[in-house]
Amino acid sequence: MSDEPENTGTETAGQGQSWNVRIIDLSGASEDDTVEVVKDFMDLMHANAYARAYVRDSIERCRVPGATSKEVLESWFAFGENAEVVDAGDDGWKSSTELEDFAANPATDMERDWRAIDPRRLVDDGEIAGPPDVDDEDDDDDDDEDTHEVIRH
Repeated sequence: MSDEPENTGTETAGQGQSWNVRIIDLSGASEDDTVEVVKDFMDLMHANAYARAYVRDSIERCRVPGATSKEVLESWFAFGENAEVVDAGDDGWKSSTELEDFAANPATDMERDWRAIDPRRLVDDGEIAGPPDVDDEDDDDDDDEDTHEVIRH
């Protein structure tokens, strides 16, 4: 019998593991407290960064001007959302390790921009490259039609 934790339906990191982040509603408004599961992170580091930025943003949305760090945390525990990396064990980012610091120190826009690293928004290299180039000799004649002369006085 192995001392390693049981794998719960996913392969080990580096061998096709697809990391997921569970978004948890702290207000108790949802039946099982899970708002959604964000899937298909590139690696554990990507999933951890997303979870951290998501929680950082959630805390900032609970911050009101003049609130103490204790009041920010109370608001977050009542209305905020937590994030955890599914099946990451001790290697997964945990909000509990940084909550007090987050509440005491307002985040920059970059620290809370989870949307920029959301795997649902990432595109592959083929999409970035655009359509393939087509070599048409007839295109040379068309270029002159789109050229406009600028006259300056």
